Amino acid sequence: MPHLQRKGFTQPDQARTFPNGKLDVVQMGEVVVGRFELRPGWRWSKDVAPIAGTRSCQHRHLGYTISGSLHVRMDDGTELVIGPGDAYEIPPGHDAWVEGNEAWDSVEFTSAHSFAVSPEELGERILATILFSDIVDSTAMLARLGDHAWAELLQQHNLRIRAAIDQFRGREMNTMGDGFLALFDGPARAVRAAASMDQSVSDFGLRLRVGIHTGEVEIVGGQARGVAVHTAARVASIAGAGEVLVSATTHDLLDGSGIAFEPHGEHELKGLRKRTLFALRR
Repeated sequence: MPHLQRKGFTQPDQARTFPNGKLDVVQMGEVVVGRFELRPGWRWSKDVAPIAGTRSCQHRHLGYTISGSLHVRMDDGTELVIGPGDAYEIPPGHDAWVEGNEAWDSVEFTSAHSFAVSPEELGERILATILFSDIVDSTAMLARLGDHAWAELLQQHNLRIRAAIDQFRGREMNTMGDGFLALFDGPARAVRAAASMDQSVSDFGLRLRVGIHTGEVEIVGGQARGVAVHTAARVASIAGAGEVLVSATTHDLLDGSGIAFEPHGEHELKGLRKRTLFALRR
């Protein structure tokens, strides 16, 4: 339960060091806050990539710069320099380095739990609730609106879906055109995030379909893999406009949560075994 509290970075819950940098972490209930100090000469691809084992940084960063400058280059070539006083968002798939002779000092709210932690330390397989979402009839909408208007609409959609993921402690793993893959540490959080997603974009004239399943996930190179991931994707493909479907596995784990469902029948999931599904009751 949220309560009035404060913690100082002079006595962090965790202090993590890596070449040319350090990260102090404090846990505020369900929220993890990190303070980065990256020294001149620090570069993700040189100093953190050997730890993470990925081609580019797969974390989403959301924070505020206290001092120093950070140059960010996305995998698609887009570049941005973040300076003192800037609030910033950096999506997954990027390299970054400190510019100039001043250390980059910042506070972040999304990446501190696992930045500069090796896959071995994180654990190669985790139990998670997997959420897939995508926009219903997106191809027809693109044809009707045109490329420019669709790109602007998609950007607004992405902002609101990410807000729902963050609010319920999810971890964004991938963005696939007009869809998202996210992991949650509890099925109730995943379902509540899903319930808020369709409502959050309804004023744009968008409808979402969402599928949820709980199982073991393998994290490889910052990507979620495994049968459980494919199962969640297949569940999402069956959902209709505005529907949130969950597998029987997830449904059973929500017993006693107070979240109401309706039977949706047994379905043949392409390439997988039959599953009994349940629809979230609005």
